[in-house]
Amino acid sequence: MRAGRCLFFGFALLVNLVAHAQPLEPEGYRMDDYRAPTPATVAGAVVLDTDTAHQLWKSGEAVWIDVLPAPGRPANLPESAVWMPLPHRDIPGSLWLPDVGRGALNPEVEGYFRDHLATATKLRKDAAIVFYCLADCWMSWNAAKRAASWGYTQIYWYRDGTDGWDAAKLPMQNAEPTE
Repeated sequence: MRAGRCLFFGFALLVNLVAHAQPLEPEGYRMDDYRAPTPATVAGAVVLDTDTAHQLWKSGEAVWIDVLPAPGRPANLPESAVWMPLPHRDIPGSLWLPDVGRGALNPEVEGYFRDHLATATKLRKDAAIVFYCLADCWMSWNAAKRAASWGYTQIYWYRDGTDGWDAAKLPMQNAEPTE
């Protein structure tokens, strides 16, 4: 009986570990299903928890980039219908660069990302940059990884994004996409 109980508890522990396991970092970028559990790390970046992110934000020593996509007009909405997206909320002082966290970027979006990153960092590859979107969002992971591949050296990934920030009751602001 005791051996059976040990086997049961061992199996239960294994099932629990698998159920709560975080995915491993893929070699490339995440190409779809962006709202899914993310790895605990991203190569070339330091992962921030909310307290550390807040301290870095208060210091004013980093460029903050929100990569959440801008909402699009629903395809099935009649042309005559008025459509107003809900206000987008992000961390104060952030640049909102929608869609730059997708796995594959067309040349226009890649240029938009590169240009705004260069401007925001004043052409310094060693400038501190924090990427975020929402919790369980691969887009900020992709953006951080891409910036590292372009030679930026002080990259931070705020994995919990605005979900973690808002849950901690930290300041938020309405935002518009960066032109």
